[in-house]
Amino acid sequence: MGESFTIMSRNIMVHPPPSETSGSDFARLSRKIADAGLLGRRPGYYALRITVVAGLYVSGWAAVALIGDSWWTLTVAGFLAVVFGQVALLAHDAAHRQVFRRRRASEVSGRIAGAGIGMGYGWWQDKHTRHHANPNHEELDPDLDPNLLVWSQDQARAAKGLPRLIGRWQAFLFFPLLTLEGFNLHVSSVKALANRSLKHRTLDGTLLFAHFAVYLTVLLWLLPHGMAIAFLAVHQCLFGVYLGSLFAPNHKGMPILKGEDRPDFLRRQVLTSRNVRGGRFTDIALGGLNHQIEHHLFPSMPSPNLRKARTIVRRYCEELGVDYVETGLITSYQQALTSLHQAGAPLRHVRVPA
Repeated sequence: MGESFTIMSRNIMVHPPPSETSGSDFARLSRKIADAGLLGRRPGYYALRITVVAGLYVSGWAAVALIGDSWWTLTVAGFLAVVFGQVALLAHDAAHRQVFRRRRASEVSGRIAGAGIGMGYGWWQDKHTRHHANPNHEELDPDLDPNLLVWSQDQARAAKGLPRLIGRWQAFLFFPLLTLEGFNLHVSSVKALANRSLKHRTLDGTLLFAHFAVYLTVLLWLLPHGMAIAFLAVHQCLFGVYLGSLFAPNHKGMPILKGEDRPDFLRRQVLTSRNVRGGRFTDIALGGLNHQIEHHLFPSMPSPNLRKARTIVRRYCEELGVDYVETGLITSYQQALTSLHQAGAPLRHVRVPA
Protein backbone atom coordinates (compact mmCIF):
# COMPACT_ATOMS: atom_id res chain seq x y z
CA MET A 1 0.00 0.00 0.00
CA GLY A 2 2.95 2.31 0.54
CA GLU A 3 3.70 4.77 -2.24
CA SER A 4 6.40 7.41 -2.26
CA PHE A 5 6.01 10.91 -3.65
CA THR A 6 8.11 13.49 -5.36
CA ILE A 7 7.25 16.76 -3.63
CA MET A 8 8.82 20.04 -4.68
CA SER A 9 8.76 22.32 -1.63
CA ARG A 10 8.99 25.55 -3.59
CA ASN A 11 5.94 24.82 -5.69
CA ILE A 12 3.15 22.36 -5.11
CA MET A 13 3.83 19.51 -7.51
CA VAL A 14 2.62 16.16 -6.19
CA HIS A 15 2.92 13.21 -8.56
CA PRO A 16 3.61 9.49 -8.13
CA PRO A 17 7.03 8.32 -9.39
CA PRO A 18 7.12 7.24 -13.07
CA SER A 19 8.32 3.78 -12.07
CA GLU A 20 5.05 3.23 -10.24
CA THR A 21 2.77 4.78 -12.84
CA SER A 22 4.00 3.55 -16.21
CA GLY A 23 1.08 1.15 -16.43
CA SER A 24 -1.07 2.33 -13.53
CA ASP A 25 -4.68 3.46 -13.60
CA PHE A 26 -3.49 7.02 -13.05
CA ALA A 27 -1.00 6.82 -15.93
CA ARG A 28 -3.75 5.79 -18.35
CA LEU A 29 -5.96 8.62 -17.15
CA SER A 30 -3.05 11.06 -17.41
CA ARG A 31 -2.53 10.12 -21.05
CA LYS A 32 -6.20 10.76 -21.77
CA ILE A 33 -5.98 14.18 -20.14
CA ALA A 34 -2.76 15.05 -21.98
CA ASP A 35 -4.21 13.93 -25.32
CA ALA A 36 -7.16 16.26 -24.71
CA GLY A 37 -4.71 19.17 -24.33
CA LEU A 38 -5.93 20.06 -20.84
CA LEU A 39 -2.50 20.43 -19.21
CA GLY A 40 -1.49 23.37 -21.40
CA ARG A 41 -1.18 26.87 -19.90
CA ARG A 42 -3.96 29.48 -20.29
CA PRO A 43 -2.05 32.80 -20.32
CA GLY A 44 -4.95 34.80 -21.76
CA TYR A 45 -7.34 33.58 -19.08
CA TYR A 46 -4.95 34.34 -16.23
CA ALA A 47 -3.96 37.73 -17.67
CA LEU A 48 -7.65 38.70 -17.68
CA ARG A 49 -8.35 37.21 -14.25
CA ILE A 50 -5.34 38.89 -12.62
CA THR A 51 -6.26 42.22 -14.22
CA VAL A 52 -9.86 42.02 -13.02
CA VAL A 53 -8.98 40.96 -9.47
CA ALA A 54 -6.23 43.59 -9.20
CA GLY A 55 -8.66 46.20 -10.49
CA LEU A 56 -11.29 45.21 -7.92
CA TYR A 57 -8.64 45.28 -5.17
CA VAL A 58 -7.56 48.82 -6.05
CA SER A 59 -11.18 49.94 -6.58
CA GLY A 60 -12.16 48.65 -3.15
CA TRP A 61 -9.51 50.68 -1.35
CA ALA A 62 -10.29 53.70 -3.54
CA ALA A 63 -13.92 53.41 -2.45
CA VAL A 64 -12.83 53.43 1.20
CA ALA A 65 -10.97 56.69 0.55
CA LEU A 66 -13.90 58.25 -1.34
CA ILE A 67 -16.64 57.23 1.12
CA GLY A 68 -14.49 57.99 4.14
CA ASP A 69 -16.20 58.84 7.43
CA SER A 70 -19.47 57.01 6.80
CA TRP A 71 -20.86 53.71 8.02
CA TRP A 72 -21.49 52.87 4.36
CA THR A 73 -17.77 52.11 4.32
CA LEU A 74 -18.60 48.82 6.01
CA THR A 75 -20.28 47.65 2.79
CA VAL A 76 -16.89 48.11 1.12
CA ALA A 77 -15.38 45.97 3.88
CA GLY A 78 -17.71 43.15 2.77
CA PHE A 79 -16.75 43.72 -0.87
CA LEU A 80 -13.04 43.60 -0.04
CA ALA A 81 -13.54 40.38 1.94
CA VAL A 82 -14.62 38.70 -1.29
CA VAL A 83 -11.77 40.32 -3.23
CA PHE A 84 -9.25 39.08 -0.66
CA GLY A 85 -10.68 35.59 -1.14
CA GLN A 86 -10.16 35.89 -4.89
CA VAL A 87 -6.57 37.02 -4.32
CA ALA A 88 -6.04 33.95 -2.12
CA LEU A 89 -7.31 31.77 -4.95
CA LEU A 90 -4.82 33.38 -7.34
CA ALA A 91 -2.02 32.69 -4.86
CA HIS A 92 -3.21 29.07 -4.76
CA ASP A 93 -3.12 28.74 -8.55
CA ALA A 94 0.31 30.35 -8.75
CA ALA A 95 1.72 27.96 -6.13
CA HIS A 96 0.50 25.03 -8.21
CA ARG A 97 2.19 26.43 -11.34
CA GLN A 98 -1.15 26.78 -13.05
CA VAL A 99 -0.38 30.37 -14.04
CA PHE A 100 3.31 30.14 -15.00
CA ARG A 101 5.30 27.07 -15.92
CA ARG A 102 8.57 28.38 -14.49
CA ARG A 103 9.22 28.11 -10.75
CA ARG A 104 10.61 31.63 -10.35
CA ALA A 105 7.62 33.36 -11.92
CA SER A 106 5.22 31.17 -9.94
CA GLU A 107 6.98 31.94 -6.68
CA VAL A 108 7.16 35.69 -7.25
CA SER A 109 3.50 35.99 -8.28
CA GLY A 110 2.39 33.79 -5.39
CA ARG A 111 4.32 35.87 -2.87
CA ILE A 112 2.88 39.11 -4.25
CA ALA A 113 -0.64 37.73 -3.97
CA GLY A 114 0.07 36.39 -0.47
CA ALA A 115 1.44 39.76 0.63
CA GLY A 116 -1.72 41.43 -0.64
CA ILE A 117 -3.87 39.57 1.89
CA GLY A 118 -1.42 39.19 4.79
CA MET A 119 -0.57 35.53 4.24
CA GLY A 120 2.84 33.97 4.78
CA TYR A 121 3.38 32.33 1.41
CA GLY A 122 6.13 29.92 2.48
CA TRP A 123 4.15 28.65 5.48
CA TRP A 124 0.97 28.13 3.49
CA GLN A 125 2.77 26.47 0.59
CA ASP A 126 4.49 23.95 2.85
CA LYS A 127 1.21 23.14 4.58
CA HIS A 128 -0.73 22.82 1.33
CA THR A 129 1.93 20.62 -0.26
CA ARG A 130 1.64 18.13 2.60
CA HIS A 131 -2.14 18.20 2.28
CA HIS A 132 -1.98 17.32 -1.41
CA ALA A 133 0.41 14.46 -0.78
CA ASN A 134 -1.90 12.82 1.79
CA PRO A 135 -5.39 14.30 1.62
CA ASN A 136 -7.66 13.41 4.54
CA HIS A 137 -5.00 11.24 6.20
CA GLU A 138 -5.44 11.65 9.94
CA GLU A 139 -1.73 11.55 10.75
CA LEU A 140 -0.25 13.11 7.60
CA ASP A 141 -2.68 15.80 6.41
CA PRO A 142 -2.05 19.05 8.33
CA ASP A 143 -5.63 20.13 7.56
CA LEU A 144 -6.78 17.39 9.95
CA ASP A 145 -4.70 18.55 12.89
CA PRO A 146 -7.05 18.79 15.91
CA ASN A 147 -5.93 22.30 16.83
CA LEU A 148 -9.45 23.57 17.46
CA LEU A 149 -11.85 21.03 15.95
CA VAL A 150 -11.75 17.23 15.99
CA TRP A 151 -12.12 15.42 12.69
CA SER A 152 -12.63 11.84 13.91
CA GLN A 153 -13.94 10.09 17.00
CA ASP A 154 -10.41 8.92 17.84
CA GLN A 155 -9.28 12.55 17.92
CA ALA A 156 -12.32 13.40 20.06
CA ARG A 157 -11.41 10.74 22.64
CA ALA A 158 -7.87 12.08 22.87
CA ALA A 159 -8.86 15.75 22.81
CA LYS A 160 -7.89 18.18 25.55
CA GLY A 161 -8.39 21.89 26.09
CA LEU A 162 -10.36 23.85 23.49
CA PRO A 163 -10.85 20.95 21.03
CA ARG A 164 -12.38 18.93 23.87
CA LEU A 165 -14.68 21.80 24.83
CA ILE A 166 -15.65 22.91 21.33
CA GLY A 167 -15.77 19.43 19.81
CA ARG A 168 -19.02 18.55 21.55
CA TRP A 169 -21.02 21.00 19.44
CA GLN A 170 -18.52 21.81 16.72
CA ALA A 171 -20.99 21.28 13.87
CA PHE A 172 -23.12 24.13 15.23
CA LEU A 173 -20.08 26.30 15.89
CA PHE A 174 -18.33 25.67 12.58
CA PHE A 175 -19.57 28.66 10.57
CA PRO A 176 -19.39 31.09 13.52
CA LEU A 177 -15.79 29.96 14.07
CA LEU A 178 -14.99 30.71 10.42
CA THR A 179 -15.26 34.40 11.31
CA LEU A 180 -11.89 33.90 13.02
CA GLU A 181 -10.25 32.18 10.05
CA GLY A 182 -8.91 35.41 8.54
CA PHE A 183 -7.24 36.28 11.85
CA ASN A 184 -5.97 32.70 12.14
CA LEU A 185 -4.36 33.01 8.70
CA HIS A 186 -2.37 36.03 9.88
CA VAL A 187 -1.46 34.57 13.28
CA SER A 188 -0.36 31.23 11.79
CA SER A 189 1.75 33.07 9.20
CA VAL A 190 3.53 35.03 11.92
CA LYS A 191 4.05 31.99 14.16
CA ALA A 192 5.57 30.07 11.23
CA LEU A 193 8.38 32.63 11.00
CA ALA A 194 9.93 30.98 14.08
CA ASN A 195 10.34 27.75 12.10
CA ARG A 196 13.98 27.67 11.01
CA SER A 197 13.29 25.02 8.38
CA LEU A 198 11.04 27.43 6.50
CA LYS A 199 12.79 28.86 3.45
CA HIS A 200 12.83 32.60 2.79
CA ARG A 201 11.64 33.43 6.30
CA THR A 202 13.10 36.93 6.16
CA LEU A 203 11.35 37.74 2.90
CA ASP A 204 8.06 36.29 4.12
CA GLY A 205 8.32 38.21 7.39
CA THR A 206 9.13 41.47 5.62
CA LEU A 207 6.16 41.14 3.26
CA LEU A 208 3.87 40.05 6.07
CA PHE A 209 4.62 42.94 8.42
CA ALA A 210 4.64 45.41 5.52
CA HIS A 211 1.08 44.32 4.77
CA PHE A 212 0.01 44.79 8.39
CA ALA A 213 1.65 48.21 8.57
CA VAL A 214 0.10 49.50 5.33
CA TYR A 215 -3.32 47.97 6.09
CA LEU A 216 -3.58 49.54 9.56
CA THR A 217 -2.07 52.86 8.46
CA VAL A 218 -4.59 53.23 5.63
CA LEU A 219 -7.55 52.44 7.88
CA LEU A 220 -6.45 54.77 10.68
CA TRP A 221 -5.63 57.52 8.19
CA LEU A 222 -8.89 57.35 6.26
CA LEU A 223 -11.36 56.51 9.05
CA PRO A 224 -12.07 57.53 12.65
CA HIS A 225 -10.60 55.01 15.08
CA GLY A 226 -13.92 53.42 16.04
CA MET A 227 -14.96 53.04 12.42
CA ALA A 228 -11.52 51.69 11.50
CA ILE A 229 -11.90 48.96 14.13
CA ALA A 230 -15.41 48.16 12.87
CA PHE A 231 -14.10 48.00 9.28
CA LEU A 232 -11.28 45.67 10.31
CA ALA A 233 -13.70 43.38 12.17
CA VAL A 234 -16.23 43.17 9.33
CA HIS A 235 -13.56 42.77 6.67
CA GLN A 236 -11.53 40.09 8.42
CA CYS A 237 -14.54 38.15 9.72
CA LEU A 238 -16.25 37.99 6.33
CA PHE A 239 -12.94 37.17 4.66
CA GLY A 240 -12.60 34.24 7.07
CA VAL A 241 -16.10 32.99 6.34
CA TYR A 242 -15.51 33.18 2.58
CA LEU A 243 -12.10 31.52 2.84
CA GLY A 244 -13.41 28.70 5.02
CA SER A 245 -16.44 28.22 2.79
CA LEU A 246 -14.14 27.77 -0.22
CA PHE A 247 -12.35 24.80 1.32
CA ALA A 248 -15.02 23.17 3.52
CA PRO A 249 -16.82 21.35 0.65
CA ASN A 250 -13.64 19.75 -0.68
CA HIS A 251 -12.78 16.99 1.82
CA LYS A 252 -14.82 17.42 5.01
CA GLY A 253 -17.17 14.47 5.39
CA MET A 254 -15.18 12.31 2.98
CA PRO A 255 -13.37 9.10 4.07
CA ILE A 256 -10.48 9.64 6.49
CA LEU A 257 -7.37 7.51 6.05
CA LYS A 258 -5.24 6.27 8.94
CA GLY A 259 -1.91 4.57 9.54
CA GLU A 260 -0.82 2.43 6.59
CA ASP A 261 -4.12 2.92 4.81
CA ARG A 262 -2.70 4.49 1.65
CA PRO A 263 -4.33 3.41 -1.63
CA ASP A 264 -2.71 4.09 -5.00
CA PHE A 265 -2.39 7.69 -6.15
CA LEU A 266 -5.61 7.84 -8.17
CA ARG A 267 -7.82 6.32 -5.46
CA ARG A 268 -6.13 8.31 -2.70
CA GLN A 269 -7.04 11.55 -4.43
CA VAL A 270 -10.49 10.61 -5.76
CA LEU A 271 -11.93 8.80 -2.75
CA THR A 272 -11.03 11.57 -0.29
CA SER A 273 -12.30 14.47 -2.44
CA ARG A 274 -15.72 15.83 -3.32
CA ASN A 275 -16.79 17.87 -6.33
CA VAL A 276 -19.46 20.56 -6.17
CA ARG A 277 -21.93 20.86 -9.01
CA GLY A 278 -22.59 24.27 -10.54
CA GLY A 279 -22.11 26.53 -13.51
CA ARG A 280 -19.64 29.23 -14.40
CA PHE A 281 -20.61 31.36 -11.40
CA THR A 282 -19.69 28.47 -9.09
CA ASP A 283 -16.35 28.16 -10.89
CA ILE A 284 -15.66 31.85 -10.27
CA ALA A 285 -16.90 31.91 -6.66
CA LEU A 286 -14.94 28.78 -5.68
CA GLY A 287 -11.98 29.47 -7.95
CA GLY A 288 -12.28 26.09 -9.68
CA LEU A 289 -11.92 24.24 -6.37
CA ASN A 290 -15.44 22.92 -6.92
CA HIS A 291 -13.66 20.49 -9.31
CA GLN A 292 -11.63 19.20 -6.38
CA ILE A 293 -11.16 15.67 -7.69
CA GLU A 294 -9.62 16.85 -10.94
CA HIS A 295 -7.54 19.44 -9.10
CA HIS A 296 -6.06 16.82 -6.79
CA LEU A 297 -5.29 14.46 -9.63
CA PHE A 298 -3.73 17.20 -11.78
CA PRO A 299 -2.73 20.06 -9.45
CA SER A 300 -0.87 21.99 -12.16
CA MET A 301 -3.86 21.98 -14.52
CA PRO A 302 -5.14 25.56 -15.08
CA SER A 303 -8.42 26.01 -13.25
CA PRO A 304 -10.51 26.82 -16.38
CA ASN A 305 -9.57 23.39 -17.80
CA LEU A 306 -10.86 21.48 -14.77
CA ARG A 307 -14.48 21.57 -15.94
CA LYS A 308 -13.51 19.89 -19.23
CA ALA A 309 -11.35 17.35 -17.42
CA ARG A 310 -14.31 16.44 -15.20
CA THR A 311 -16.09 14.61 -18.02
CA ILE A 312 -13.04 12.46 -18.77
CA VAL A 313 -12.21 11.74 -15.12
CA ARG A 314 -15.78 10.90 -14.13
CA ARG A 315 -16.25 8.48 -17.04
CA TYR A 316 -12.88 6.85 -16.29
CA CYS A 317 -13.74 6.40 -12.61
CA GLU A 318 -17.04 4.78 -13.59
CA GLU A 319 -15.12 2.33 -15.80
CA LEU A 320 -12.84 1.46 -12.87
CA GLY A 321 -15.67 1.26 -10.35
CA VAL A 322 -14.11 4.03 -8.24
CA ASP A 323 -16.60 6.18 -6.32
CA TYR A 324 -16.72 9.69 -7.77
CA VAL A 325 -18.60 11.95 -5.38
CA GLU A 326 -20.27 15.09 -6.64
CA THR A 327 -22.99 17.06 -4.81
CA GLY A 328 -24.60 20.47 -4.73
CA LEU A 329 -22.96 23.18 -2.63
CA ILE A 330 -25.55 23.11 0.16
CA THR A 331 -25.41 19.31 0.32
CA SER A 332 -21.62 19.45 0.60
CA TYR A 333 -21.91 21.70 3.64
CA GLN A 334 -24.56 19.42 5.14
CA GLN A 335 -22.29 16.41 4.74
CA ALA A 336 -19.34 18.29 6.23
CA LEU A 337 -21.38 19.38 9.25
CA THR A 338 -22.84 15.90 9.73
CA SER A 339 -19.33 14.47 9.74
CA LEU A 340 -18.20 17.04 12.32
CA HIS A 341 -21.18 16.23 14.54
CA GLN A 342 -20.45 12.50 14.35
CA ALA A 343 -16.74 13.08 15.09
CA GLY A 344 -17.62 14.94 18.27
CA ALA A 345 -20.03 12.25 19.52
CA PRO A 346 -17.68 10.78 22.17
CA LEU A 347 -17.40 14.21 23.81
CA ARG A 348 -21.15 14.54 24.21
CA HIS A 349 -21.21 11.47 26.43
CA VAL A 350 -18.64 12.70 28.93
CA ARG A 351 -18.69 15.56 31.41
CA VAL A 352 -16.41 18.37 30.28
CA PRO A 353 -14.67 20.11 33.20
CA ALA A 354 -15.59 23.77 33.62
